[in-house]
Amino acid sequence: MNRDTVIGFVLIALVLIGFSWWSQPSQEEIEAYKRQQDSIAAVQQQKEAQKQEAAAKKQAEADSVAQNDTTTLFYHALSGQSSQVVLKNGKVELTLDTKGGTLTKAVIKDFEDKDGNKDVTLYDTDDQQMNFLLSGKQDNIVTQELYFTPSNQTDSTVTMTAQAGNGGSIVLDYQLGPDHLLHFSLTAKGMSGIFAPTYKEMDIEWNGHSRQQEKGFYFENRYTSLFYKEANDGSTDNLSETSDKTETIEEQLDWVAFRNQFFSLALVSKDNFKGGSTLSSTQDEKNSGYLKQFNARLRTAFDPTGKKPSEFEMFIGPNDFRLIQRVEKQSQFGKDLDLEQLVNLGWWIFRLINRWFTLYVFEWLASLGLSMGIVLILITLLLKTITFPMVKKQYMSSAKMRVLKPKFEEATKQYDKPEDQMKKQQAMMQLYSQYGVSPLSGCLPMLVQMPIWIAMFWFVPNAIQLRGQSFLWMEDLATYDPIVSWGSHIWGIGDHLSLSCLLFCGSNILYSWFTMRQQKDQMVGQQAEQMKMMQWMMYLMPVMFFFMFNDYSSGLNFYYFISLLFSSIIMYVLRKTTDDNKLLAILEARYRENKNNPKKQSGLAARLEAMQKQAEEMQRQRQRK
Repeated sequence: MNRDTVIGFVLIALVLIGFSWWSQPSQEEIEAYKRQQDSIAAVQQQKEAQKQEAAAKKQAEADSVAQNDTTTLFYHALSGQSSQVVLKNGKVELTLDTKGGTLTKAVIKDFEDKDGNKDVTLYDTDDQQMNFLLSGKQDNIVTQELYFTPSNQTDSTVTMTAQAGNGGSIVLDYQLGPDHLLHFSLTAKGMSGIFAPTYKEMDIEWNGHSRQQEKGFYFENRYTSLFYKEANDGSTDNLSETSDKTETIEEQLDWVAFRNQFFSLALVSKDNFKGGSTLSSTQDEKNSGYLKQFNARLRTAFDPTGKKPSEFEMFIGPNDFRLIQRVEKQSQFGKDLDLEQLVNLGWWIFRLINRWFTLYVFEWLASLGLSMGIVLILITLLLKTITFPMVKKQYMSSAKMRVLKPKFEEATKQYDKPEDQMKKQQAMMQLYSQYGVSPLSGCLPMLVQMPIWIAMFWFVPNAIQLRGQSFLWMEDLATYDPIVSWGSHIWGIGDHLSLSCLLFCGSNILYSWFTMRQQKDQMVGQQAEQMKMMQWMMYLMPVMFFFMFNDYSSGLNFYYFISLLFSSIIMYVLRKTTDDNKLLAILEARYRENKNNPKKQSGLAARLEAMQKQAEEMQRQRQRK
């Protein structure tokens, strides 16, 4: 930076400071502005209060109408004793409440929770409610207001009945399978007269308060969302994980799921959920014990004659790819539910890699009874072995450019003027062709490796097999591994320092140093100067990664640490085992062979030469004019 530039920046700063001082308002103007804002705020508060009062009044009227309507038909079922009915097998334990007749608690067995309990309570009382809404010609039926009577009760089945005053009833039949699938149905018996002949659909209101199950709130929250699958094209999507979101889905849906990082509660409709479903997700605060509040307003088929029940299935279990595939085969609906999409393996290309390669390798290594940390190391070694030919090709391309650097500098030293840059590039491309090298040949292998690296970014945080598994200093590979913790949250860092993240960033700096050194050795002329700025940027990346990954799982950070450490070792070994003199001799022999052969000119060099000739012709035309 020269003196004139410094003076220019100083003058600009003085002008900005002077203008800011001159344009600042007087004390009287400030006071007047405050009075104006206070008046506006008071009016806005008054309007908001009126709006809230009107909304509360309207809701109270609606609730009163619904209760009165239900009271008319189900006056016997509006009072009773709330009691719990438990369905259980070796995998789950589900609690139904006779008040409302639906699921209120779900416990998944043999998965230790973050407090050390041997089972995970996915939802408890008041965390999850399901309400069926039926609109009659005169009466509205709201199942959450009704007390149901249980019958036919076993460990895996129960029938819940709410008796109507006209002799009819609402019946909820539950059947728990041998695994994680609950089948249930709703039937309105003897009540066809209270519904309009055209009434063929009922509404469902489903709410769930997603509990925090893991130690790391922010990391788990990133992988917690409301998922849904469209029935027509089979695509799966989800609401935003990072912000409050409400969406209306116009397509029919096969299922809707409240998904935590490692566990899910999914509701499936045999006759699909009709278009117009409203789905919402609301963020919770840290230390509240919860992650998100989910809400789904759904609509599905309903037979008012009672001949055909409205049938549903609910998956309540871990996000284990193979387990979900096995459970889906137990479905009675004969549909391709594709519930394994709850295991988020990434966008389509990364999902293909994880689905057809990483998953099989991971399961095979895990089946050997190895520690999960050893499994991650072996996966890294396998991937490095597979990609080594490409890495070596990338390195040899750089090595060729390195040994030819003096040749390029000598051949292009006469083209140092700015107007000669096109000639310089053309001369260099001609040399590339004659020596049989390409500056771009090392890029493709690197691009091929990147999808694998990114695919693991999706796979590791969603691998439930890592949950609760310890390795070396890491107590749980599914969450962060603090070496220092403090009580308050610091923006960008959090409340701890993760050792695996520090190791990852350190190995990243080491690998960046090897890479920058290799690229610097092959740069010619101005490229070497530009490389200095690029070098600082590459060294800043690990610092940025620290702020991004400090709260991530130790398993993911450990994988990246091992991967970059192995990459650095490979680069070091290749550098030590490459004979520059022998490589240069091979290139010189190729140069002598191609020197007098114009057909060897590369396509890129030919295009640059054509562009140069065109530019020269245009310059001559301008001079003539």
